[in-house]
Amino acid sequence: MSFHIVLVNPEIPANTGNIARTCAATGTHLHLVRPLGFSTDDRVLKRAGLDYWYAVNITYYDSFEEVQAANPGGRFFFASTRVTKRYTDFEFRDGDFFVFGKETAGLPQALLDAHSETCMRIPMTDKVRSLNLANSAAILVYEALRQNDFPLI
Repeated sequence: MSFHIVLVNPEIPANTGNIARTCAATGTHLHLVRPLGFSTDDRVLKRAGLDYWYAVNITYYDSFEEVQAANPGGRFFFASTRVTKRYTDFEFRDGDFFVFGKETAGLPQALLDAHSETCMRIPMTDKVRSLNLANSAAILVYEALRQNDFPLI
């Protein structure tokens, strides 16, 4: 069983490195959509991923449309603070994609509008704008794994 995390234009290397570590620990495929806000040689990125980079299945793309074209039939779920459905309102299955936007702006509104039926949010108080990207990715991957009885190994 394998899930997918798609980061569209991530900006903070430590977040991407932490997400890569989660991917290594869970067998989740990481998809990065350029432009990235950092170099893949960034020491902070490498440090956040520790020595687990060898275990990360990672693919780079030049657009989100390229991700979709490379994965026809994939089910894509879009994380945003600007939608009403909660992540717990969905049933996840093997091969699902969890799509996240850049830390400062999230996903483009046009993308959310085009996929409104699979947009979801993680509930939180109104005291903050959003959760940390790496934490959000981990919450969704582990919920998908929980729903599928944790088929890690």
